[in-house]
Amino acid sequence: MGGARPFSRGRASGRLFCAVGVGVVAIVLGLNAFGALDSLELSSVDARFSLRGAKSPPNGIVLVGIDGESIARIGSFPFPRGRHADAIRSIAEGGARTIAYDVQFTEASVPREDRALADAVKSATGVVLATEEVDENGESPVFGGEDVVAALGAKSGMTSVFPPDPGGIYRRMEYEGQGLKSFDLVAAEQATGERVPHPAGDNSWIDYQGPPMTFAIVPFWRVVSGQVDPNVFKDKIVVVGATSPSLGDVRGTSFSGGRELMSGAEIHANAIVTALAGFPLGAPPGWLNVGLIVVMGLVAPLGSLALSPRRALALALLAGLAFIVATQIAFNAGLITAFVYPLLAFLLAGFGALIVHYVGVSIERLRTRDLFGRFVPDSVVNEVLTEAGAGLRLGGVRREATILFSDLRGFSSVAEKLEPEQVIEVVNRYLGEMSSAILDNGGTLIAYAGDGIFAAFGVPLDQPDHADRAVATARELVGPRLDAFNEWVVESGLGEGFRMGVGLNTGQVMAGNVGSERRVEYTAIGDTTNTASRIEGMTKGSGRQLFIAGSTRAAMRDRSAAEQLVYVDEFEVRGREQGVQIWSLAEDGPQVS
Repeated sequence: MGGARPFSRGRASGRLFCAVGVGVVAIVLGLNAFGALDSLELSSVDARFSLRGAKSPPNGIVLVGIDGESIARIGSFPFPRGRHADAIRSIAEGGARTIAYDVQFTEASVPREDRALADAVKSATGVVLATEEVDENGESPVFGGEDVVAALGAKSGMTSVFPPDPGGIYRRMEYEGQGLKSFDLVAAEQATGERVPHPAGDNSWIDYQGPPMTFAIVPFWRVVSGQVDPNVFKDKIVVVGATSPSLGDVRGTSFSGGRELMSGAEIHANAIVTALAGFPLGAPPGWLNVGLIVVMGLVAPLGSLALSPRRALALALLAGLAFIVATQIAFNAGLITAFVYPLLAFLLAGFGALIVHYVGVSIERLRTRDLFGRFVPDSVVNEVLTEAGAGLRLGGVRREATILFSDLRGFSSVAEKLEPEQVIEVVNRYLGEMSSAILDNGGTLIAYAGDGIFAAFGVPLDQPDHADRAVATARELVGPRLDAFNEWVVESGLGEGFRMGVGLNTGQVMAGNVGSERRVEYTAIGDTTNTASRIEGMTKGSGRQLFIAGSTRAAMRDRSAAEQLVYVDEFEVRGREQGVQIWSLAEDGPQVS
């Protein structure tokens, strides 16, 4: 029955805990393989951005925003290309290192305006022009083709390189689109004068520096009207693009989980910073995420297998908290590990381990009820179960208790003259009568041995008045209970009636479940029990039916009842160096055979 240890340590429960852990891990690995929770996983990345918070605005990059006020001052968009020429000249005169111009110039307009724009691009350095198209040769159609762009000393790049995730959230940038290098990668290379290496694969996470408006933004109209200090652009990467929501170039990003919209120009600025930093955000090797799922799925089951439920729960909570903190620390260091799948494995396994534990506890309680219900009152069983939940271990407690042994005198000789059915009937009648008295007084029936009874008071529950209960029970046994039994014996023509021998002794006992996995019994063992048995045997031929040890009298709380007991004598008890003082009832005088 395993009462001496938590259910979670049993072999059967151990297999269940292991099965829970392995089953949960297998399920979550399957969900991971099919990407069932990838949307939630992406949302967890957004949360990590929020927890990390905004970084200091990079001072090496400036935005020139085509905002609502610029549209109101200059006129409807698209602006005449001469205005863009003015902007490029003003930015170039300010000493900009790179001008990343996120406005499409793939179609011809007014020739005079086109020439003005081309001249401005040619006179500037480090200009990168945006496009969302390629021609039939896989080249940019900006200004009519790559040859023209190259002749002007500029470069072009693809801007449609942000594959949106579910919900239209832009979290990653591709290195190229339709064979043309991305606008942001080209801008970064123009700024450094070198090729910018990138991780293997098609895309990388954008390391957003913060929410919308993190970068310094200069209104476009101020630039073209000469109302900007030229030093604002000195040695800077200048991104020119639409920032007004009315132009429709706004998107949700991973920094706000899509709740705040960021202009396309600022997304490009973040992508350029990411490229310049060497694409600092990346996913770990696939085996690491699998390992996280396995570890988090086994924490709670293995903890429950080795520890008590409370300690296992504490360990699981600490492990879960450590995982959450470690995930954020890894993200801050540039590593985007799986979060939702390992956390799901952790929660499912923890819930499963909890179910196994409580199912095990329920089974134990049923077995305890079945075991104790045979020899203690229902009220005592309920109290035992209540205390067991608070930490009582039925597998072994040391406690002061009062032990009762009783025997039916002269029955063996009578039984020889009765039919077997009659013998069983008499014994059952006798045991039923005496057991009722013991149970009614809160005693625990330990065992029957023929017509003998072994009972205890004070275990498994602590009863401060166990000695009083035992004395009251013994008085009832040799009094009204024996009288009622003998009356039935006479009326049934089974004999002249019987007498009893009852012995009581109080002291320390070891009480708990003993036996094997196939058979378990509750008992109380120790010198106190052995002495009680011998005291009961000493009633034979003593002229009394009840012997009460001095230890029992001393333990009685009802001192008036204790003082009514009569002293018999001090007897030597086999196995003990000192004699035992014996007391009895004043009215207990019939000769015991």
